Amino acid sequence: MSSRGATAPPLPAAGIPATVKGLALVSLFNDFASEMVYPLLPAFVVGTLGGSPGTLAALDGAADLAAAATKWVSGGLADRPGWRKPLILVGYASAVLMRPLIAAASAAWQVVGFRVLDRVGKGLRTPARDAMIADATPPGLRGRAFGFHRAADHFGSIPGALIAWWLVSHAMPVRTVLSWSILPGLVAALILVIVLRAAPSGRAATEPPSGARQRDPGARESSRAAPVGHRDSDATGRTFWAPVLALALLVLLRLPETLLLLRLQDLGVAVATIPLVWAGLHVVRSLSSYPGGWLVDHLGPRGTVAMGGGAFGLAAAALGATLSPAAAIAVFLSLGLVAGLTESAERALIARLAPRRTGRGFGAYHAVT
Repeated sequence: MSSRGATAPPLPAAGIPATVKGLALVSLFNDFASEMVYPLLPAFVVGTLGGSPGTLAALDGAADLAAAATKWVSGGLADRPGWRKPLILVGYASAVLMRPLIAAASAAWQVVGFRVLDRVGKGLRTPARDAMIADATPPGLRGRAFGFHRAADHFGSIPGALIAWWLVSHAMPVRTVLSWSILPGLVAALILVIVLRAAPSGRAATEPPSGARQRDPGARESSRAAPVGHRDSDATGRTFWAPVLALALLVLLRLPETLLLLRLQDLGVAVATIPLVWAGLHVVRSLSSYPGGWLVDHLGPRGTVAMGGGAFGLAAAALGATLSPAAAIAVFLSLGLVAGLTESAERALIARLAPRRTGRGFGAYHAVT
């Protein structure tokens, strides 16, 4: 493998551990399946099952609450020896099982229940998976590792959304499209079993050996940017919570994407075009995630998060102006850079802030944000 300089980005995925690549492939196929379902839930709940808009609001709110509460608990469980792999496996398996059950629902309240159980699965797997990625990766590569994973995750959303759009536009019933989502879900489950079998069991996340730090030039920059006392910190205390609450504030101050999509319609973008624009947003997110992770490893996570926040502010301000439909779509797609700049940076920061009790650190971060 060629040496990595500090001035030029490496080839994509250079040095990324096999465990991270495997988990990225699992996320790709899982999001493939998920995006065949999520964009169609409003039409299914309101159109097919006769539910109300209030039911949709309850569905989203209950699902988010279930995921946040579960992440808070599962993060602590992920730090127990031998618990990470079962949490990841059960979390993904529940998603594979719940999506076909949503397709079989005969009432709107059943969809709400199944969706909540699906999000419980997400809450179980996410802290353990992110802690496993942090454990498997030297500090100087963590931005790129999380960026690679997020790139695959967003890439999986693209074919899922496009296939769902194509099937519905060719008169396939929504319920049937939801049922077909089990296929990429089963592929994700099969890959996950192989990945977890090969992945090291590990212990509660700690700093990797000093040799790994010395071999990676990015690690030196990561170390210089680390907060004072980070070697002795974990997911408690001011050293951890001050940055996490700042990240939560950034999320809180962002406009919901549903409102931004509504703004596109106000600016003259046709409703039939919205699913394609949504897929395009994931293209930008996927393409920008790995470069964003490279920036994290070379500029530090705090500066990269700040760049992402600035990008969102500029795009939101632009959407507030009077734009042509084409210009509005271009500005909306630029929002994909926000995820590329912030997602891997936030995760790398949490891994640094909580070298011990890393699972609890990711659980708290995901739950609060």
